[in-house]
Amino acid sequence: MAVTYSARRYSPRGWQDGWVDAVQPAGPVQVDRAATDPIRPDRTPPAEADNADRAEVIRAARRSERSPKEMALSLLVLLIPIVLFISFYRVVLGGDEPIAVDPAESVAAARAAKLFPVLEPGSPPDGWTVVRSTFQRVEGGGTLRIGYVVDGSGVQLVESSVPAEKLLPAELGSSGRSEGAVEIKGREWQSYPARPGERALVLLESDRTVIVVGVVGEQILRDLVVVLHGPGR
Repeated sequence: MAVTYSARRYSPRGWQDGWVDAVQPAGPVQVDRAATDPIRPDRTPPAEADNADRAEVIRAARRSERSPKEMALSLLVLLIPIVLFISFYRVVLGGDEPIAVDPAESVAAARAAKLFPVLEPGSPPDGWTVVRSTFQRVEGGGTLRIGYVVDGSGVQLVESSVPAEKLLPAELGSSGRSEGAVEIKGREWQSYPARPGERALVLLESDRTVIVVGVVGEQILRDLVVVLHGPGR
C-alpha cells in the first residue's frame, strides 16, 4: 500500500513543495519464532551438551591410560640401555677401580721441610692403591698423609712432628688408649682402638709420631708397616 504526503524538497532551483510517495509494508511483519526460541527440536539442550562433552573427555582420558603391562614394557625399554652402560663402565673401563695417585711429590716436600725424619712407604702390598697424598705445615710442626684403599676399605698413613698428646686425640679420637705393644721388624708399635670400627698402630718417637689407621683388621695395618722404610729403621 502506497501513501502520498506533502513535503518540501530541494532542487537546483531551490526548495519546492511537492508530493512524495512512501511505500508501506503490505501486511504485518512475520517473525520466525523458531529462530529465536532457545529450545528447538533440532538443537541439543545446554545441559545435554555439557553431559556429552564430559562423556567425551572421560572417554579420551580412558583411551590415554596404559595398562600395567604396557607401563612395564616401557620401563624395560628405558632400563636396558642404562644397565648396558653401567656394565660397560664397570667391566671395560674399570669404573669401580680407585684412581691411583703418586705420593712421591708429597714425600719429597716433607723431606725438604726437615721437620721430622720421613718414613717412605715402598711398593704397597698387592691390592693396595694410593688414592691421596698431602703434606702440610700446621701449628706445631708438619704432617704427611697418605691414603690407601684396600679391599674397598680406607687406610691412612700419618707422619707428623706435632706433639703426640695433641696429634693422637685429633687422629684417633679422645677416648683412644693403647691396648699394648706390638713388635714389627724390631720396632715397638702401640695398638690403639680408634673411632668406631677403626684400628690403629702408633709409633711414638721423640721427633715424630707415625700412625697407621683404618677400618680394617690389625693384620692389614701390619702389612703396611712392613713396607715402610727410611731413617730410624
